[in-house]
Amino acid sequence: MTAAGITTRELNRALLARQGLLEPIDDSVPGILARVGAVQAQSWPAVPVALWTRSAKLGPDDFLDAARDGELLLATLLRGTLHVVPASQYPDYAAVTRLTGAADWRRRTKGPAPLVDRLFEELREHTAEQARVPEDVCAFIETFLERHPDAVTDEESTFQRQYKWRPFRSTPAFVRTPPDGVWGAKAPEALRAAPPAEPDEAAALERVVRAHLRAFGPAAPDDVATWIGHRTPPVRDVLAAMDDLVTFGQGKRVLYDLPDAPRPDGDTPAPPKLLPAFDSTLLAYQTGHRERILSDAHKGVVYARSNLQIKPSFLVDGLVAGTWAIEVKRRVATVTLRPLEKLAAKDRKALEGEAERLARFAQPEAKDHAVVVET
Repeated sequence: MTAAGITTRELNRALLARQGLLEPIDDSVPGILARVGAVQAQSWPAVPVALWTRSAKLGPDDFLDAARDGELLLATLLRGTLHVVPASQYPDYAAVTRLTGAADWRRRTKGPAPLVDRLFEELREHTAEQARVPEDVCAFIETFLERHPDAVTDEESTFQRQYKWRPFRSTPAFVRTPPDGVWGAKAPEALRAAPPAEPDEAAALERVVRAHLRAFGPAAPDDVATWIGHRTPPVRDVLAAMDDLVTFGQGKRVLYDLPDAPRPDGDTPAPPKLLPAFDSTLLAYQTGHRERILSDAHKGVVYARSNLQIKPSFLVDGLVAGTWAIEVKRRVATVTLRPLEKLAAKDRKALEGEAERLARFAQPEAKDHAVVVET
C-alpha cells in the first residue's frame, strides 16, 4: 500500500503519539516499554524519567519493582549500548545485537574461537542461579585461561585485562542485575545468564524492525539501521519484504510504517514535555534526519560532541526547545529550565508545572521542590 507524501509536522505528531507524548500511556512498565521501544540506560537515572514522562500513572518505585520482578531486563544490546527492554522481547533484541556484530567481544583478534565458546558456556552455568560481581567473573575467566592458555591470544588477553574483561562481560549472553536482588539508584554491574533463547536471527530482525516502526515510524531504512546498529541494505530488504506496510514519500526518501499505527493531524496540540538524557526520540533516526523533533539550529546544544552526551531536553509544540537539569541542595530539589528561545507565557507556565512534577517524582524525599527558568 502506497500513500501520499507526509510533512515533517505530521511525522512529529506520529512520533509523539506513539511515545505517549501526546496522550500519556496507561499501562504497566513492561507495557510502556513494549510500545515505546528499548530505552537506553547509559544514564541510569534517565530510565525512570523516560517512563514517567510517557506514563499516566508511574510511581517512584514502579520501575525498580518491575526490574526486581524480572519483567524487564538490563543488558548491553543495540549499538553495543546498555538498554532496558521487556523480558518478553529480550531474545529478539539479543539476536539482533549478535547479528549486527555489536556482541563481538574481541578487540584485537578475529576468527573462530572454540575454546572461548566453551568459556561462555561455563560462565553462563556459573551465573545461571546466582548473579556474579565483575571481580568474580574476571577471576572465573582467568582460572579458565590457566587451564586453557591458548583460548585467547596474548594480545587480546592483555587488552581485555586493561578493561577488566568488560568487552567480554558486555554481551547479550548476560543480563545485569544486583547480586543481592536489591535494585537502587545505580545501574547494577553483576552478571546473570540471560534467558536461554536462540530465535532465528532473520525472524528476530523482522520483529525488531517492526518494533521500531511501532515506536518511531514512519521511518526510512537508514533510520531503522541507525537505531539497531546495522547496515542499511539488510534492513531495506526486510522492509521491502514486509508486504503489510504502507509507505510515504518525504522528498527523495521513502518512509515505511505499520498500516494501523497512529498518525495524527499535524495541527494536533502537543503539550510541553521533559525528556531525559539519551532519550530515544533523539536517537531513533539517521543523524541527518532528526528534524521531526530537533531542528538543526539546536543540535549543537543538545548533543555534546566532546563527551558524546545527549542532554536532558524539553519539548514545546513537539520540538526540542531547551534543556534542563536537576539538583538537590539543602534538601530542596530544583529543576532548572534553559530555554533556547523565548517562551510564550502559556508554554512557560505549563513547563514549570511539568518540571515541578518531575522534581517530586525524581526526588520524593526532598523537603521542597522548586523550578527555575533561566533567561
